[in-house]
Amino acid sequence: MRDEKTLPREQQLTEDREGLRARVFGTEQAVLVGILYGHEEQEESLRELESLADTAGIPTLAVMVQKRQRPHPATFVGRGKVDELKAAIVELEADVVIFNEELRPAQARNLEAALNTKVIDRTQLIMDIFAQRATTKEAKLQVELAQLHYLLPRLRGWGTSLTRAGGRAVGGVGTRGPGETQLELDRNKIYRRIHSLERRLKKAAGERAVRRHKREQGVLPEIALIGYTNSGKSTLLNRLCATDAFVEDKLFATLATRVRRTDIVPGRTVLISDTVGFIQDLPHDLVPAFAATLEAAQTARLLLHVVDVSKPSWEADVRAVMDTLESEVFQDRDEHPPIVTVFNKVDSCKDGFSVRLEGIPISAKQGTNIDELRAVVAERLFPETVELSFTLPHQALYALHALTVAGRARVCDYEEDGARVEAALSTEEWQALEAVGAKLNASASCRDEER
Repeated sequence: MRDEKTLPREQQLTEDREGLRARVFGTEQAVLVGILYGHEEQEESLRELESLADTAGIPTLAVMVQKRQRPHPATFVGRGKVDELKAAIVELEADVVIFNEELRPAQARNLEAALNTKVIDRTQLIMDIFAQRATTKEAKLQVELAQLHYLLPRLRGWGTSLTRAGGRAVGGVGTRGPGETQLELDRNKIYRRIHSLERRLKKAAGERAVRRHKREQGVLPEIALIGYTNSGKSTLLNRLCATDAFVEDKLFATLATRVRRTDIVPGRTVLISDTVGFIQDLPHDLVPAFAATLEAAQTARLLLHVVDVSKPSWEADVRAVMDTLESEVFQDRDEHPPIVTVFNKVDSCKDGFSVRLEGIPISAKQGTNIDELRAVVAERLFPETVELSFTLPHQALYALHALTVAGRARVCDYEEDGARVEAALSTEEWQALEAVGAKLNASASCRDEER
């Protein structure tokens, strides 16, 4: 990747198709800009923007705010603040200005003309972080698709660079003419790339559906960890499953859904999915990049909503997550899995933590109240069980594996029509076994026969 700081200022402001204005680079330094509408959430949102910039590897030189009732239609902030911002850019030698809200194309164009520097908004910054941190093939495709959808209506030229004709006149009759402008060529190229990405993502979605179907056929209930970004979901996964999933004190440290198996209590095995964290004002075009996360939440038997209560704005974070669940995850569903709220990082609360909502206070890092959480999860997932004697077809014995490993099922004998089994099962577990051919035995139990 080329270093933008080595480019002349005019070349830095070439068209978006060269990828400079859509990206931020580790060599750049930023000035952050936001509007205060009189809400406490706005101040926390600006602090979050600084954390986003840090996650993207961009140092923050200054944060500038303006109190307004609404954004200026032409330049987002007022004309006086634009002049103040321009002076700060020169004084601090800033390379990029990052705005805390999504800019309209005209606003971004006017600001770049007035400031003579690169201008991006919160949406572009989040997309850039996803582009840097996406590891799976599907996540990379989803992020690129989101960037292209965002870029398409914002393609604009600097000077006449995009109005020049795309065709070359090499001489001779009929070889001269307007041809397609560079802007039209770029738009057509983006449309072709979008269609290619959509075809590849449709194939990836089919493969993911096959994997999901296989998990659903198993008897192990699945738990999905959901919550605001950097709330401690991966740390809780490590604590519950004794794993070493990647943990970092930055936003969007996890961008791929991870599934781990563990005994939530002795003899009760579950699958736990660690998902991508939500964020306020999540760019709508990035919602498909959460496809695996959304599906994990939709198909889970139980959701653990992890909340970072060490943040002053944790209640706003709770609302943001619940709003996203309602609008993006369960909007077409009559029912959704039960949710257990987990108040994490209670050890970091300076003045202590007083529960104002129903939930379980824990510290995933220190292990505080983890046993209580395990007990609550087991109670929700595993109701009263009954002792059953049944015959399971030989080809379906794979469905018994988790139960035998957990010590809740044993094979008494092998017969021509299948294996005779005794197990302590919940209603859901029996229904899963019945779906693969299990039939209750009318005769005595294995223990009676052994006597």
